[in-house]
Formats: sequence, C-alpha cells, structure tokens
Amino acid sequence: MSFTTMIGAAIGAAIDGSDGDDSTIDGAIEGVIVANVVKAVIPLALTFATGWLVLRGLGQIKTRVFGEDAPRS
Repeated sequence: MSFTTMIGAAIGAAIDGSDGDDSTIDGAIEGVIVANVVKAVIPLALTFATGWLVLRGLGQIKTRVFGEDAPRS
C-alpha cells in the first residue's frame, strides 16, 4: 500500500467519522478509492493539457509565419 493510499484512507476515515453515525471503515474504503482514482487521473490531465498547449502554440506559430487564414471562395 502506497503512502498516498494510506493518506487517502486516513482522510476518508476522518471525514466519515466526523458525523459519528457509523464506523469509519466505509470512509476509509472510499478514501482509498478516491486516492487511486486521483493517482490515475492527474497524469492523464497533465498529458492532455501539455498536448493542447503544444498544439495551440504550433497554431500560433503557423499564423505568425504564414499570416491569417483567408476565407476561400
């Protein structure tokens, strides 16, 4: 079990235990799930954002070199 998974479990248990209604185990399980999803989603989001920025930058460079696209009739 990785450190981030343990932190997610601890935070989930603390949030779930704050209401005092039931056991904190279900909050810990939800925290582990959220921590693992976040570990998978953040690299994907950063890769997407980097690719988008590169394509946008290439488009701006193309516009500066070749000028604005003129509408074709």
